[in-house]
Amino acid sequence: MTTKIRQNYKHTLNACYIGYITQAIVNNFAPLLFLTFQRSFGISLAKISFLVTINFGVQLLVDFFAAHFVDRIGYRICMVGAHLLAAAGLIGMAFLPRLMSDSYPGLMASIILYAIGGGLLEVLVSPIVEACPTEKKEAAMSLLHSFYCWGHMGVVILSTAFFFVFGIDKWQLLAVIWAAVPLANALYFMVVPIRTLAEEEEGLSIRTLSGRTVFWILMVLMICAGASEQAVSQWASAFAESALHVSKSIGDLAGPCAFAFFMGTSRVVSAKFSEKLSLEKIMLGSAGLCVVSYLMISLSPWPVLSLAGCALCGFAVGALWPSTFSLAMKKIPGGGTAMFALFALAGDIGCAGGPLLVGRISGIFGDDLRTGILAALVFPILLILGVLASGKMREEANVALRN
Repeated sequence: MTTKIRQNYKHTLNACYIGYITQAIVNNFAPLLFLTFQRSFGISLAKISFLVTINFGVQLLVDFFAAHFVDRIGYRICMVGAHLLAAAGLIGMAFLPRLMSDSYPGLMASIILYAIGGGLLEVLVSPIVEACPTEKKEAAMSLLHSFYCWGHMGVVILSTAFFFVFGIDKWQLLAVIWAAVPLANALYFMVVPIRTLAEEEEGLSIRTLSGRTVFWILMVLMICAGASEQAVSQWASAFAESALHVSKSIGDLAGPCAFAFFMGTSRVVSAKFSEKLSLEKIMLGSAGLCVVSYLMISLSPWPVLSLAGCALCGFAVGALWPSTFSLAMKKIPGGGTAMFALFALAGDIGCAGGPLLVGRISGIFGDDLRTGILAALVFPILLILGVLASGKMREEANVALRN
C-alpha cells in the first residue's frame, strides 16, 4: 500500500488539498470563539483583534524567510513540520490558556505555533502542486485554492453542529479534534511522492521593481484585497452574535459559513468569465460590491439584511486576490519570483491590518463592530482608486508608444 502511494501523484494532490483545509482551520476556528474568549477570559475586543494580527503577522514573516531555508531543508520535512506545528497550536489553544495564570499569553503562544505552520503551508502547497506531473495543472491549481473556501465552510458547519450538540463550553475538546486533521496529513506527507520545481529564469530585481510606480500601486491593491477579505471574515461570527443578537448557531451559519461559500463560488465564476471580461472590470465590480456589502453590514437596521451583506461580501472579495496577481502579470511581465513574494507579503499585511482596524475602531466606540466594519470601507475604496490609477497608467503608456 505504501509503495503504491509513493508512486501516485494523485495522493500528493490530495495531501495538498488537505493542507489548505488545515490552513482554513488555523485561520478560521479561533474567530468562532472570539466572544467566548471575551466572556471566559475577560479579554477585550481590541486585544482579541491583536491575536488576528499575530496570526497573519507570523505567517507574513514565515513567507519572507522561508525562501532562504525551504530548499536546504527539503519540501517533505517542511510540510510535515508545518502540519505538526499547526496541530501543536490547536492543542495548545485547548490547554495553555487554562494552565497559565494569564490566559492571553497562552492564546498568543498557541496562535504563534499554528501561524508558523500556516505560513509554511502557504509557501509550499502551491509549488508542490505545480511540480506534480499532471496534465491539467490549471484545473488542479484552481481546485487547490477553492479548498481553502470549502475548508472554511467545513470548519464553520461542523463546529456549529458540535457547539449545538455539546455546548460552546466544550470548545477545548473541539480544538483537539480539529488537530487530528493536520496530524493525519503529516503522516500522509511522509509517504506521498514530492517533486520540486525546476529553477526559474531570473526575473526583475527588487530594486528594478521598486522603481516602477505601477508596482507600488499593485502592492496597495494586494494590501487592500487581503484587508477587504479578512476585515469581515475574521469578525463575521462575533458580529452576528453580538451586534445582531442572533443565536451563535444561526450567526455562524449565516455569517462566516455563507461568506466562505460565496467566496468559493466567486472564484469559480470569475475564472469562467476571465476571458470575456477584463481584469480591471472584474476587480472594479468586485470592489464596488464590497462597498455595498460593507454598508449593508454596518448600517442596516435589519439583521437579515446585515447577514446578507456578509454573504455578499464573500462573493465580492473572492476574485480580488487572484485577480490582482493576474493583473500584475499583465502590468509587469517577467516580474519573477521576487515580485510575487512581495505581493504575498503585501496580501498578508492586509490580512493582518484589516481585522486589526475593525477591532481597534470597535474598541474605541464601545466594542461596536458595526462602526469598526464601517471604518474598513477605506480598503475597497482604495482598491477602486488603485485599479483606476493602474488603468490610467496603461492608457498613458499606450499613448506614449503611439507617439
